[in-house]
Amino acid sequence: MSQFLLSGLKVIDCATVIAAPAAATMLADFGADVIKIEQPGSGDMLRMLSNIPTTPDADGDWFWQLGAHNKRSIALDLKSAAGIRILQQLISQADVFITNHPYPVRRSLGITYPELQELNTKIIYASITAYGEKGPERDRKGFDQLAYWARSGLMELMREPATRPTQGLPGMGDHPTAVALYAGIITALLHRERTGEGGLVHTSLLANGLWSAAGVAQGAFAGGDMTAYRATNATNGVMFRPYQTKDNRWLQFNMVRDEELLSLTLAAMDALHLLTDARFNTLERMWENRATLGDEIQAIVRQQTCADWLTKFAEFGVPVNGVATIEDALTDVQMKENAMVVPVEDKNMHTSWMIKHPMQISSVPQVEPKRAPELGENADEILVELGYTQEDIKTLRDQGTI
Repeated sequence: MSQFLLSGLKVIDCATVIAAPAAATMLADFGADVIKIEQPGSGDMLRMLSNIPTTPDADGDWFWQLGAHNKRSIALDLKSAAGIRILQQLISQADVFITNHPYPVRRSLGITYPELQELNTKIIYASITAYGEKGPERDRKGFDQLAYWARSGLMELMREPATRPTQGLPGMGDHPTAVALYAGIITALLHRERTGEGGLVHTSLLANGLWSAAGVAQGAFAGGDMTAYRATNATNGVMFRPYQTKDNRWLQFNMVRDEELLSLTLAAMDALHLLTDARFNTLERMWENRATLGDEIQAIVRQQTCADWLTKFAEFGVPVNGVATIEDALTDVQMKENAMVVPVEDKNMHTSWMIKHPMQISSVPQVEPKRAPELGENADEILVELGYTQEDIKTLRDQGTI
């Protein structure tokens, strides 16, 4: 029996940057042999993201290690006939082909699903687009900040009332979209195991952004009045605003949603007198004067530290939490105990801990993270596996194909 569930599964990662390659990384973490196709010279743009000003400055190409560990790399000039021939040979032997190239690029390279079906009828063709496989925006390029965050409506919804929309984080929409693609690939592989049929798996950044917004968006599709929704939410409910503590941290009260919990919360704050205040002594008055009540609570919260408040709320069984910083995650025992971050033994990855994808299955072991490949590092061994001789490989290298 193979050591890992997906050992022996051959995957071609013919994609760039984050979402689609991250799905390939998840497959690699469960044992699949993932061959990453990159362009000669610069390779995948993901190699450069660790060095852009809007990401943390740290030793090593940490973004590349996050998104490309446990893979092999071959750099192919896909504008050459020889490069396309090698890609076709790889595809003919593969189980899964992953791409997020815009459709005009796929058509020019001859790597659309119908074309690859002719090479390999059992191939699982996994596609990520920005806006979907059909419709007038099918061919549009897009990144998660455009398609997932802005185009879906999330960016407009996720802001304080009367403030401008905020920018998202790098990869914020890519990583959940990668999980969706991974789930589709595994579903398609199960179907193939039962029927022998390959298939097209697809998702989009826009679809995942809309799915993330569904807790509000579905109300709009059900006929909800969004103008009234925005008017109602122009002033936060008392428990739907964050509160700042003495040490300039923040508390989230969002799950205090009934009278009993509200009473317990105010008891923990030694603020039960607010319930007898004429401005707040009924639910109706509390709602009408929610901004004022919130200000009263803020004045009390400001008197103690975040840690002090969390201790008190825990004693009363109130579901309040602190708003964590990323720095908090570095020493978060809960994250480490649950393998949300895992220790890294490979010193060449230049990090002691690696954030893992969120899939945890007790009966299915995962591959320990090993450093992401240098550009074209595995070209020789991959070509030998295809039957190329060392002389053939030298010729390809001299021609600039690899």
